[in-house]
Amino acid sequence: MLTFVGIKPFVTLFHWDLPQALEDEYGGFLSPKIVDDFKGFAELCFKEFGDRVKYWITLNEPWSYSMSGYAVGSSAPGRCSSWLQLNCTGGDSSTEPYIVSHHELLAHATAVNLYKRKYQTSQKGKIGITLVSHWMVPYSEVRQDRTAALRALDFMSGWFMDPLTTGDYPHTMRTLVGKRLPKFSKEQSKMLKGSFDFLGLNYYTANYAAYAPNSNSVNASFLTDSQVNLTTKRNGVPIGAMAASTWLFVYPRGIYDILLYVKKKYNNPLIYITENGIDEANNATLSLEEALADNMRIHYYYHHLSFLLQAIKDGANVKGYFAWSLLDNFEWSSGYTVRFGINYVDYKNGLKRYSKLSAKWFKNLLKNGDI
Repeated sequence: MLTFVGIKPFVTLFHWDLPQALEDEYGGFLSPKIVDDFKGFAELCFKEFGDRVKYWITLNEPWSYSMSGYAVGSSAPGRCSSWLQLNCTGGDSSTEPYIVSHHELLAHATAVNLYKRKYQTSQKGKIGITLVSHWMVPYSEVRQDRTAALRALDFMSGWFMDPLTTGDYPHTMRTLVGKRLPKFSKEQSKMLKGSFDFLGLNYYTANYAAYAPNSNSVNASFLTDSQVNLTTKRNGVPIGAMAASTWLFVYPRGIYDILLYVKKKYNNPLIYITENGIDEANNATLSLEEALADNMRIHYYYHHLSFLLQAIKDGANVKGYFAWSLLDNFEWSSGYTVRFGINYVDYKNGLKRYSKLSAKWFKNLLKNGDI
């Protein structure tokens, strides 16, 4: 049985929409100057909206911003090493993802410190950060693949969770990245440690993780530093059914596994599942009735919520859940070619909205409380 207590606004301060002026002036998150500017922006929001907003999220998916924007250049500002030949606008995939994440963490902690010091008591709110993590399944039971799966988690979620809980990066990252990984001062480490009231967790999919010794001694990159090969197939068999997005394979048990992993490793923090969902292709040949029949999405949510409920029963401290997404939307580099919504948006006829079967399923779930 699930208990529903209403909808409360959770406001994210940074979802990759950096003002172009700051990118032009000093390179955005590549510069430590971003920390004070983010602090000023956060304070403005706390002042203006703190009477109505009681849940603040500083950053959404800092891993995605660093990896996509600075390791492979698939998202703004489109930077990566030239030797990757990915048509980037400049950059260095061996250093910039780490520099950017370092400044993201410091910006987060500075905003949290400000909020707790000046606003939290009077406004009675909470503040946290949203991280994304796939679940990593060892490609085989050999020790090297099992440790590779743990390293993959360190390089995705631990990259941020370790500093937020211990004040420093994971030992695996410090060992493998070496001098290219920035260091926190004692004061910064102290400020980072415990700098969240709750953790937002975005979960969509899982990968197989296999050991991959790094033989590339010339061209270092974030993409190979972990010495892990991530795949979605084993012996030709997918880890789960593929969605419209080629990175998204349905693996419901992963939400249980990642929650129990976080519970054990990071002292069971308060968690909200801030994103969980699946997309279908935007198929113009379908009738409206056919487009609304998203039974695969119902299947996805049913099984993920079932595993989420089991994780809660097994002690995971989860207090809320957000489905991604209420509406079909513009999905980054995929644009409008995929649809994540439980409500259909008619892009050709005034953006009219229609409930998909999944929206009706959720309505029934909210009414009855039973998975």
